[in-house]
Amino acid sequence: MPASNLVTIIGGGLAGCEAAWQAANTGVDVLLYEMRPNVMTPAHKTGMLAELVCSNSLRSDMLNKPAGLLKEEMRRLNSIIIKCADETAIPGGGALTVDREKFAKAVTEAIESHPRITVERKLITSIPRDGIVIIATGPLTHDLLAEEIKRLVGEEFLHFYDAVSPIVDAETIDQTKTFMASRYGDGEPAYINCPMTEEEYNAFWEALVTAERVNLHEFDEEAKFFEGCLPIEVMAERGRLTLAYGPLRPTGLIDPRTGKQPFAVVQLRPENKERTLYNMVGFQTQLKWSEQKRVFRMIPGLENAEFVRYGMIHRNSFINAPKLLLPTYQLKLDQRIFVAGQFSGVEGYIESTASGLVAGINAARMALGIGAIVFPPETAIGALANYITTADPRHFQPMNINFGLLPPLDVRIKNKAKRQAELVRRALLTLEQFVDEHKLMRGIPKHI
Repeated sequence: MPASNLVTIIGGGLAGCEAAWQAANTGVDVLLYEMRPNVMTPAHKTGMLAELVCSNSLRSDMLNKPAGLLKEEMRRLNSIIIKCADETAIPGGGALTVDREKFAKAVTEAIESHPRITVERKLITSIPRDGIVIIATGPLTHDLLAEEIKRLVGEEFLHFYDAVSPIVDAETIDQTKTFMASRYGDGEPAYINCPMTEEEYNAFWEALVTAERVNLHEFDEEAKFFEGCLPIEVMAERGRLTLAYGPLRPTGLIDPRTGKQPFAVVQLRPENKERTLYNMVGFQTQLKWSEQKRVFRMIPGLENAEFVRYGMIHRNSFINAPKLLLPTYQLKLDQRIFVAGQFSGVEGYIESTASGLVAGINAARMALGIGAIVFPPETAIGALANYITTADPRHFQPMNINFGLLPPLDVRIKNKAKRQAELVRRALLTLEQFVDEHKLMRGIPKHI
């Protein structure tokens, strides 16, 4: 491949795969490096591209939700990640939830079979000195490459800890004590709900806040958790009722056996199409495995639960994007280098994918000599890029997509639902105009 028409991508996660797909479809050759399975991370289990480490949910797929808007924008831009997610979706209420193994397999096959993409399974420890490069190594960037990037940007990375939820064998759940439902009746009733009385909740809360945890000093001296993904025991420490008003809130859930709303509810979301595995929603944790087994078995219906994967904790690294990045995802100090994914300072599966989409398009445009483009902040994709590059660098923290990141409307609308609907309408209209202006590749929309 001629270097002048080549984009090199380091990292085969969601962002790296999306970047490779977009760059290749823009008209350049792509060399994608992925170190797995030759070198594994503490969190990954396979060598497949786009392996989902934490949840198997890509959050809401409803257009009136920020996450739903972001996914719809990516659909309209021919996102391979969203396409594969749609194809491997399993019931998840209003969320786009996938069979994680089938999803990773679908992405891997799509990327490896693309005629313009070459995948090499190799650990990269230094940034190529020439050509267009996208760094999409994720929160678990290998230490040697992290040191190289640190030397390049001239400062320490920011970081936070990410904890993942346990997965339960469906056959070991006592469904005589649970009921199937989705909150507010959104979509098919795919969630197993474990109702709690106030007495059961109080006993569970007491056991949770006093349980033994993993020693974080093995990772670092100070834990910095992302606010949107706090370990459940950390949330519980904020007050006895914090969980009851948070991930265990019973709002919209009626126990058919009593006809009443329980005091609290633990929800289990299917992990695969066959529904043989269920993920404990909101139960990301740093508890020791023996303590997870003891405490989580206090939940009604899980007294004899078998955990096929316990919750775990790992460190996520990201750069100080407001100091270092342009809204094109280029490094300010070396604009041939792009940074995408969680390493760039976005948070979440779909946000990482969106950053890879922008980086891939822009890297290809640079290689073709037509210049990078900035997505409008009125779009969800553009709003993310705008946030991470304009936030206060002294207090920068990753953030999921939300309507608050989009510019306010010209006319004030007091009704929240109508205001959000107008933000969505404006975003999609702006995106359509942007796509036409720059002749970007179109995908198939779900919402018209």
